[in-house]
Amino acid sequence: MTATKILLPEDELPTRWYNVLHDLPTPPPAVLHPGTGQPVGPEDLAPLFPMDLIMQEVSQEQYVDIPGEVLDVYRLWRPSPLYRAHRLEKALDTPARIYYKYEGVSPAGSHKPNTAVPQAYYNAKSGVRKLTTETGAGQWGTALAFACAQFGLECEVWQVRASYDQKPYRRTMMEVFGATVHPSPSELTEAGRKILAGDPASTGSLGIAISEAVEAAVQSPEIHYALGSVLNHVLLHQTIIGEEALIQLAMVGETPDLLVGCTGGGSNFGGLAFPFLREKWAGRMAPTVRAVEPAACPSLTQGTYAYDFGDTIGLTPLMKMHTLGHDFVPDPIHAGGLRYHGMSPIISHLYETGEIEAVAKPQSECFAAGLQFARTEGIVPAPEPTHALAAAIEEAMLCKESGEEKVILTALCGHGHLDLAAYDAYLSGTMTDRNWDDADLQSAVAQALTRLPAIS
Repeated sequence: MTATKILLPEDELPTRWYNVLHDLPTPPPAVLHPGTGQPVGPEDLAPLFPMDLIMQEVSQEQYVDIPGEVLDVYRLWRPSPLYRAHRLEKALDTPARIYYKYEGVSPAGSHKPNTAVPQAYYNAKSGVRKLTTETGAGQWGTALAFACAQFGLECEVWQVRASYDQKPYRRTMMEVFGATVHPSPSELTEAGRKILAGDPASTGSLGIAISEAVEAAVQSPEIHYALGSVLNHVLLHQTIIGEEALIQLAMVGETPDLLVGCTGGGSNFGGLAFPFLREKWAGRMAPTVRAVEPAACPSLTQGTYAYDFGDTIGLTPLMKMHTLGHDFVPDPIHAGGLRYHGMSPIISHLYETGEIEAVAKPQSECFAAGLQFARTEGIVPAPEPTHALAAAIEEAMLCKESGEEKVILTALCGHGHLDLAAYDAYLSGTMTDRNWDDADLQSAVAQALTRLPAIS
């Protein structure tokens, strides 16, 4: 009998993160200082991050050792299980073999603690007393609140207003772990007040919330900022997902033909994909690697590859990435964790160079996949990974037509226990789709792209 759960013993927990920058076929463009147009240096990032994280951001070393104190916290839930989706395969009547790496077993219910814990550790080690951050659906804010509690740090979170209103229990969960939570945009920062002056009913965006959290962080040298996606060091920490999955698939003698993951800023996708890309570049396997994003916020498939700010107001360095424009405010779709105007510079670079593919999915198709998955596999997925599930199911049905026995690997990056209002909207028929065919969406993006920063 083929196993349903492939469990890695705790004593085989990986002790290194993988740095994809070491093996990229071509180097990515530099991050630029918005004032000078020159590449940023460590001193430019010091007001926001501890030096350990800054060095990880620019490191070219292939591996970075995971500190023992971080591994001790990881062991609360890692290694996470890899599942063979037998019951979903049977329901689809497909010859494909579907595996999913389940990150919903973490204290926060998602993959986000994989980077929240080391970020809190390195900040505490440097003498910081408080971290500020943004969050969309609330999974990142929850993870950072948990991580700060482990290392004695205060945590202040700006949550995108649309998700703050849709997901009140996610706010409560952050508060249970000790965080202070504000809806964004707020009256607490100059950035928030500026947005509200122009649109008092703003539903917010991750870009706006980042502006508020960064503004609050630079007020004191004892306060730093923590980001849950996009940056190199964040994706580095998430590679423990793919490193574990490689070992687990080898335990059952499998290599993936297709690897698929949802993408908002890129941390979950990069965490799963990067170790497999290393193996692909080394000639040990040849999977197709596919990113899946929401049709309402299609930065990879419809965005412009250009230098842009990571936040709405323009406080961050300039990153070359696929962007919809830093002041584009996405429709308040239920996959709040994917409502970001840009994509990780590394993932954008990989897409530009043809190393990965990308598709966009409307949320109704994704929630249909989420329901089918829940009713067969017994796990209610968060709205974000339903995008990857929709693409996995689509591929499995193509295998049914062709008779191919493809191995499909996806990341189930979190559970949806605090996202049931979104499922209620889908089940009641009140959910609507936004996609690139909507003229107003195209117009909003076109307007935002006219305000891209000028690079001298």
